[in-house]
Parts: sequence; C-alpha cells; structure tokens
Amino acid sequence: MKHPSPSTVTADETPAYPARTFYTPAKAERYQQRKASKDQAEMDLVAKAFRLIPPGRVLDAPCGGGRVSVLLARRGYQMTSADLSEPMIEIARASLQKAGLDIPVHREDVERLSYANRSFDAVVCFRLFHHFPNREIRERAVRELCRVADQFVALSYFSPYSFTSVQRRLRVMRGGRTSHKHQTPLREVKGYFEKAGFRLVKNLARCQFIHTLHMAVFERVARPVQK
Repeated sequence: MKHPSPSTVTADETPAYPARTFYTPAKAERYQQRKASKDQAEMDLVAKAFRLIPPGRVLDAPCGGGRVSVLLARRGYQMTSADLSEPMIEIARASLQKAGLDIPVHREDVERLSYANRSFDAVVCFRLFHHFPNREIRERAVRELCRVADQFVALSYFSPYSFTSVQRRLRVMRGGRTSHKHQTPLREVKGYFEKAGFRLVKNLARCQFIHTLHMAVFERVARPVQK
C-alpha cells in the first residue's frame, strides 16, 4: 500500500491548531518524559478500553512515541502506527525497535488518512481529540477514523465535567493563560460517531469527576447517514 505524504502547513500558513506543527525534535523528546504514575494510569485506561475489543488489526493514530502500540502489541493485537510529526515517527520507530516489535510506522494525517475503507478491525486515537478547536475538525477526524475502521474506534477526549476542567475554566475567567486543550461533552462526541454509523459501547474515565481524560469505545452498527 502506498502512503502519500499528508498535506502539511507551509511557512506562510497558520495551522488550524498548534499540535499540527508543535512537535519539533526537542519538544517531541520532552513529551516522552512524563511521570511514571500518569503514564501507567493512561495506559491502564487504554487497556480497559481494549478489553471490549477483540484481537485483530489495529491502527494507532496518532501513535506519538509508540507507547499505545507497544501496549496493545504485547496483548496480541496486530498493530500499525501512524503520526503526522516526523520527530514523533522517529521516536516511535526507535521505541518499537527497542521493544523488539516489528510494527510499521507511517506518516499520516488523521484528518486525511490514505488507507482504504475498513482497512483495520479497530482504530485507537489517544490524546489528540482535545487539540481540535472546532466542530468542523472534530467531525472530519471522526469521519476518517470511522472510515478506515471495520468495527471499532477507541477515542480519548477531555470531558468538561471534571475537577481539572473546572479549574482550567476558572483560571481563564481570572485572567490566566488560555489552554489549547479543548473539552468536549460526550453527547457531542457521540453525535459525530452516530453520523458515521457507530454507536457508543462504553465510556471510560481515568478517574470519574477528577481527571478530564476519558476514553470512549464505539462500534459500527450501520452505513453512514447520507447528508
């Protein structure tokens, strides 16, 4: 399968959201340096979601440094990794090689994936959705994830109904810095998936009403609604 280079932002264009151009080599390396407790909690959340998804072909997009791909490969899933950031791709390839895993890593844009329809049994999209600043981008990304998934999509998002989210809103109201992390109600997320012919199987939280990070598992039930 040929994987054309995804469209990128040129020097005279403004990216739709900072994460599209955020990861320089130095920043990509810093992103890998997270607290062990936080990393474990996040991987536990992914593992819980995939208890609902049988082993099969899984696309990890964006794969970042490859930690989700490593986790799921060790649980018997046949992984393909993809990311838009070249520095992240290099880190992911090194991490996968270090783990002794032969997993392909492609350069892909989640908003415009080059894979054919239903190429994978499942797709996991972890820690990206909260970067999307508007409904147009969110819907476009969900539509692409659902297009290449034959049966399941596991998506993380930031819930507005948590202690962390309330803290962020209060900080902005008091004149503090604005966060580039966008919270999305579950009902809105469900709406995007329902339009693509998927239903919610289960919504999971890292820590209900405390942490903002949630992960929802969706399953294909019908053909996409034609609009």
